[in-house]
Amino acid sequence: MKFTVRNLTPVSITFELENQEIYQVKDPFDVLLNGKKVLTTTHNVFSLFDLKDDEDYVVTIGSDSYSFHTPKASYILHVKDFLRGFKGEDQTLPIQTAISYTPRNGLLVFEEGEYPVTSLFFHSQMTVYLKKGAVIKGNPDVSAYPLMPGEIPSTHDEKPYELQPWEGNPFESKTSLINVIGCEDVAFTGEGVLDGQAQLSSFWIDVKKLPYGRPRMIFVEHSDHVTFNGITVKNSPAWTIHPYFSDNLGFYDMDILNPKDAPNTDGIDPECCDNIQILGIRFSVGDDCIALKSGKIQIGKTFHKPLSHCLIRNCFMNEGHGAVVLGSEAGAGIKDLTVERCYFKHTDRGLRIKSRRGRGKDSILDNVVFRDIRMDNVLTPLVINMFYFCDPDGKSEYVQTKSPLPVDERTPYLGHFTFERIVATDCEVALGFFYGLPEQKIASITIKDSTFTVKKNARGGMPAMLCDLSPMAQRGFLFCHVGEVTLDHVSATGYIGEEVELKDVSTYHCL
Repeated sequence: MKFTVRNLTPVSITFELENQEIYQVKDPFDVLLNGKKVLTTTHNVFSLFDLKDDEDYVVTIGSDSYSFHTPKASYILHVKDFLRGFKGEDQTLPIQTAISYTPRNGLLVFEEGEYPVTSLFFHSQMTVYLKKGAVIKGNPDVSAYPLMPGEIPSTHDEKPYELQPWEGNPFESKTSLINVIGCEDVAFTGEGVLDGQAQLSSFWIDVKKLPYGRPRMIFVEHSDHVTFNGITVKNSPAWTIHPYFSDNLGFYDMDILNPKDAPNTDGIDPECCDNIQILGIRFSVGDDCIALKSGKIQIGKTFHKPLSHCLIRNCFMNEGHGAVVLGSEAGAGIKDLTVERCYFKHTDRGLRIKSRRGRGKDSILDNVVFRDIRMDNVLTPLVINMFYFCDPDGKSEYVQTKSPLPVDERTPYLGHFTFERIVATDCEVALGFFYGLPEQKIASITIKDSTFTVKKNARGGMPAMLCDLSPMAQRGFLFCHVGEVTLDHVSATGYIGEEVELKDVSTYHCL
């Protein structure tokens, strides 16, 4: 059984099986470390923990073996050593002290136990190890979190310094539980838990009343080479993991869990980032599982920093509004995205792309491939919507008119999208819904080697968030304002009415 290393720290290693299975294999397999069985799993992405730094190891699966040497930690510090004699309920200060004292290439260990904190700030060149049974608990007191400005203007007529955004614009926001700001070479690993405890606070209850952005669980900003693996993250006040203007990021073999009715609790939302790997993550959240972003129009035209070179593979999305979502805040564009070998279950939408007039001419979404995806009980598997209405002006005449408008600096562009080897069962609302702008059609949509089935007695619903759309149920594929549509060996059953409905489609191929 062939396997490849995806992440290595002084105390852990993450592997990925080399196969074509979606998310997991059928039969459990054993993982041996130096000849001793340490794990039995079915997951394509898996990790081993409690390794020693600066040691030789051999991992064996079946007849295949891999030898490796763990990196050396310069020093190993234990958080509990900094808590001796501390009497306060909030442990932020002694833990922040431990972080500050961790030297370059040092290892900071959270042993089994509970660690109540507010906001922690980490520095470069360190590994943070949350051992099994370690739980970092966020402060449920809203007033305990300091506010940070959205951006700081330059004093020398240069670009502003972006600190905190909310939904695509700089916005004064509460600091997050875990903050990695301006750092390089930081690794978080282990079998521990980050618990935001938002269910005990008013963050979810008062979300519409708050004049500021809520904390994220993990905020990575202007950083490079940051990885997370193994850790469970749950009960986030808002977006769970939000990387912002950061590059070379890895998220491996994690659980991201938020209640289904928790508002805006997206799983991972990389924004204006380059070179991202999201492998083997298990999601169950109250909004989109993964949402890829690059700011609204002002950030797009100021920084020209698209979301680019992103690989999403072997993930399981169980509950959520959208499984993998592009936009809608994509002012600098999204390019070079591959989503493959993932399993979506009970999400409202599967592969979802959303944009609207006003995102800007730099909002170019192109070179996007989705392949080898399994979906069960997803209401609408494939959605592209260029009339997304969730903005303060989202329902304005400019955004929502179905009449063609001039193409100008505010007009986004959606390029070429390929959906390949998709198997979607028990769909309910529609098999696919694709709606471009009359003045700027979606360039091309190709669906090939895919199978779709509609659930009997399916409930009705809205396939996408745009005005002047009626609820529907058990519909086929709907294409409106698209340059070229190709259905290549696509099988669809159980729909009511036409399998394919075309409106303002320049070229249609059915093979």
